[in-house]
This record gives sequence, structure tokens and C-alpha cells, in this order.
Amino acid sequence: MKIVIGCDHVGFLLKEPIKEFLIKKGYDVIDKGTYNTERVDYPTYGNLVAKAIIKNEADLGLLFCGTGVGISISANRNKGIRAVVCSEPYSAKLSREHNNSNILSLGSRVVGLDLAKLIVETWLEASFEGGRHQKRVNQIDEKL
Repeated sequence: MKIVIGCDHVGFLLKEPIKEFLIKKGYDVIDKGTYNTERVDYPTYGNLVAKAIIKNEADLGLLFCGTGVGISISANRNKGIRAVVCSEPYSAKLSREHNNSNILSLGSRVVGLDLAKLIVETWLEASFEGGRHQKRVNQIDEKL
């Protein structure tokens, strides 16, 4: 599975260890940046990750900023993207199973590394259930 990742300067310190975690688990990781803690604008990286998913360069995406909110809003401005911000594993799991989320966004100021790993792992292991949920996902995508 290919995972595309991106972050702003605040999310960089969480992105890097999560990238290594994913690589050790055998995922193919595409890193769209940023690559240091110099101040950048999060919409740039939210859009880069979203576009990679839309173009089928990757299966799923991970985004990181201070809260996870701003960068996820940027990604969600792209048709077909369902980015979620999660601070615990249960919502991450259900976001895949019920909402077919394709980008998970985490806040480096909100979750620590061990919790972030658990959230990411839970999200990646879950899969869309379809069925009654498909109708709702279609309704979301039709609005864009």
C-alpha cells in the first residue's frame, strides 16, 4: 500500500517519526514535504497530498499540522477527498469503516507520538464497510 504524507512546519516533528514507523511496517511512503521546521503555509501541503490521492499516486494520505484542522480543511477542498482529524483510535477506525476517509490528519500539538502511532495503525487497518454507508459517502461527494 502506498501512503502519501505531508505537513507544515509545526507538523514536521510528528511526520518524521510516523514516516519511519510506516516504512518499518512495510508501507511505501511518498513524502510531499515540508522537510524541516521553517515556516510554511499548510494549504500547500494539504493540497499536494490530496492531489496525489486524486491522481492515484497513493492509496491513502496522512497530514500533520499543529491541530490537524487547517491542513485537513485544505485537503477537503478537493473533490473526492474525505480528510478527517482524529485524536483517538475509535474515531479513526469508524472514519474508514463508515465514511471511507482517505486522508487522516493529526495535530502535533494535540497527540503524542505513541498515540499517533496507535491512531495511524488503527486507521490503516480499518476498511470501508460499504452498504448503507455508501449512499451517504455518495451524497458527500455529490456536493462538490
